[in-house]
Amino acid sequence: MKIKKTVLCLLLCAALGAAALAAGGTEDPLVSLSYLAGTFSNTVDREIEQRLDASDAAISSGSGSGSTGNIASSWTEQRLKRGDCLTGSTGTSVLVLAGNVQVNVSSGTVVDVSAGTTVSSGATLSTGHRYMAVEDTSAQFVVTGKTAVVDYQGPYALSYSGETDYNAMAAALKTLHLFQGSLTGYGQGYDLEAAPTRLQALIMFIRVLGEEEQALAWSGTTPFTDIQPGSQAERYVGYAYSKGYTNGYSATQFKPAGAVNAYQYTEFVLRAMGYSSASNTNLSDTLERAVSCGVLTAGESAMLQSDPFLRAELVYISYYALDAITASGVTLASELESKGVFTSGELESARSMVSSWRL
Repeated sequence: MKIKKTVLCLLLCAALGAAALAAGGTEDPLVSLSYLAGTFSNTVDREIEQRLDASDAAISSGSGSGSTGNIASSWTEQRLKRGDCLTGSTGTSVLVLAGNVQVNVSSGTVVDVSAGTTVSSGATLSTGHRYMAVEDTSAQFVVTGKTAVVDYQGPYALSYSGETDYNAMAAALKTLHLFQGSLTGYGQGYDLEAAPTRLQALIMFIRVLGEEEQALAWSGTTPFTDIQPGSQAERYVGYAYSKGYTNGYSATQFKPAGAVNAYQYTEFVLRAMGYSSASNTNLSDTLERAVSCGVLTAGESAMLQSDPFLRAELVYISYYALDAITASGVTLASELESKGVFTSGELESARSMVSSWRL
């Protein structure tokens, strides 16, 4: 069935509006108003009509594909991983909300609508800028970082790589009540492209221990002057400090917004699994010990030593730690299930979300 004419109008208006923004001021316009209202308008309309006709023909013949020849009539947000590619043509608009995305222009021109400039093929797109493929253009928007959040509108096709799927791991951990994300209004709040803080790492550690309920029920005071009294952060930090899980950054500071690295978070996981304790302050061999305990593979250890430590890596370590054997002789997943953190059904559902291989 052909998409309603209103959808065509929405797409056409969006494309014309974006191009008008790219045109700049009246003193030095990038393109003329008569061009936008005439030639470009007709080109966009014709392109959309052709794609709709092709889509109808494909559906009628039974050869249509859910991942090609689509049109997003309104802004559509999606989390993507390294190597995933969004192909666009005349009228396609793209907005990178987080992560690194590169544009490869096969033909035509892609315009940075926000800056009013054209974009070179092979360029990395700026976060928060709106880009549009103008007439007779074919372009590929490829994720070059581990993860990205992209908004798009207009004609598009999506193809997916077989790279490590950190997004799926975050969704799986959320299903298991081990990862909640932030209040960020896009990308499900996962913030996988951001560096984790000390407080975030501590909260994740407490969840992996299966002791979040106890932490939230804790009442008391802490010696840390940079933790707000009466806050939820105080409960997590105070509980962990009282249990001897953390010593803080110093005697009076915890530095909740401070950066955490791969060694520090992996050490937290080893403590949760019974392979270390807060008395161990030498973390130089933490990754090596994690490999020996079966928490990490050699490939994962190498990756953590070379790559920036982001929330994507925090999610990765936490997800695969579930399969590792704890000092008690059972998997971490079994321990958490026995504590009632999640059910066997939730665990099965979470595992089905992740299909990529370990490093």
